[in-house]
Amino acid sequence: MNSTINRILVAEDHYVSRHLLERNLQNWGFDVLTAQDGAAAAEILAGPDAPSLAILDWMMPVMDGVEVCRRVRQNRNSPYIYLLMLTAKSQKDEIAAGLDAGADDYVIKPFDPDELRARLKVGQRVVELERALEKRVKDLETALNDVKRLKTLLPICMYCKSVRDDRDYWRQIDEYIYAETGTDFSHGICPACMEKMSKELQL
Repeated sequence: MNSTINRILVAEDHYVSRHLLERNLQNWGFDVLTAQDGAAAAEILAGPDAPSLAILDWMMPVMDGVEVCRRVRQNRNSPYIYLLMLTAKSQKDEIAAGLDAGADDYVIKPFDPDELRARLKVGQRVVELERALEKRVKDLETALNDVKRLKTLLPICMYCKSVRDDRDYWRQIDEYIYAETGTDFSHGICPACMEKMSKELQL
């Protein structure tokens, strides 16, 4: 199993249920973290080394699973975390409330181990796709920054000081800058060049 997507949080206040979940997940190859209440779960999921998946019990002390989902989804700067709600609630409006809060999926208690494992595999595929997309976006941003950096390196003639534009035309530098930025130039002679020209005229 891919080590980047096999870390999972189990947030469940009932000891027996939490222990049963932990044992099943370990048997399936997961690296399991546990939390006994919603506040502890939210803290773990907001951390820099947060797991890629989480199983959240709906009813927990301090903070319920729905609120944990909301807080995770408010943090848009962190990698995507797949959230699965574990609930005894079976009413459609209650399940919809959990999904609206940011949960990706849910399992009704008492859960069937095979169903849970299958749903977690779906979660792993989603996380893999999210991570791959995130990498592609970062690679694209890097490539665009490289293009911008290279565009600032203008080829310039060492003799006449003309520059080569994007269409491979050689142009006077003041003409090029005006075309690109609209900046006009007033021409003059710097003191060093003035002194040099005076010496040449005296020869």
